[in-house]
Order: sequence, then C-alpha cells, then structure tokens
Amino acid sequence: MLSDQTLTGYEPVATYGRYEEAQRAVDYLSDQRFPVQHAMIVGMDLRMVEKVLGRLTYLRAAGMGAATGAWIGLLIGLFFAIFTPGRFPWILVLWSVIWGVVAGAIFGLIAHAFTGGRRDFLSSSAIVANRYELRVTTPQAAEARRLLETGIPQHT
Repeated sequence: MLSDQTLTGYEPVATYGRYEEAQRAVDYLSDQRFPVQHAMIVGMDLRMVEKVLGRLTYLRAAGMGAATGAWIGLLIGLFFAIFTPGRFPWILVLWSVIWGVVAGAIFGLIAHAFTGGRRDFLSSSAIVANRYELRVTTPQAAEARRLLETGIPQHT
C-alpha cells in the first residue's frame, strides 16, 4: 500500500472515470516515448463493493467442499501414483479423488453448520475507485500534459 508520502513529487496530469482509460493514457504516453517509469495511476475515493451471488445452503456447501476435496485428492493421488510401482497407478488416483470428494463434502457440511446461520450467502467483493488520477513526477508533468492534450485519450 502506498502512503501519501509516496505520492510526494508526483502531480496529477489527468483524471479518468475508468481504470482502462487511465491505462490507455499510459500506453499512449509509452507509444510517444515518454518515460512512463515516472508515471503512476492512483485510485481515488475507494469503496468496497460486495456482490451477493446467492444463498449458501447445506447442499451447496457440501458441493463446494466436494469440489475442493476432489482437487486435493487428485493432487495427492498423482503424487502417490508417481512413486508407487505397479501397472495401474490411475486406480490410486481415482480412489484419491473419490476419498477427497467424500472428505471435502463432509468438511463443507461441518464448516457450514458451525456458522450457525450467520453469513449463509455467497458473495464476491472488490475494492473500486470512483476515479483514477494519472500522476507524473513534477519534472515530467508538463510534457505528459502536452502529449495527452494532443493525443487520443479523453480525460475528464
């Protein structure tokens, strides 16, 4: 995480509503042979957004646990299959996946039961900014402004 002290010596040259626009501006500066190592994109007015994806039921908790268990079982089975002599190492992998599914489903159910009904939903969270400032070190700021004013990227 950058502190305010890290921003010392940088001044804003443009502000954008979307991160992709700020990226496009830096890409444009790079295409113009501007020394982009003197630039940074700073997200301003941050907020955390959590999107609720659905209800977390016992069945869904068991399914998610089973899927995780299957991956873990596959990895363990492949590891053992590499070091186990014999004609049918894939059987060992198959049994590891099966036991992984069973154990994962059980652990998924137990973990969901221990929540006691609190937070029984699935969600995805992200930190988003209201706007993005393109900042450049003070000695290069005038040149960056000039290039952006004559170039393609639109800034607000």
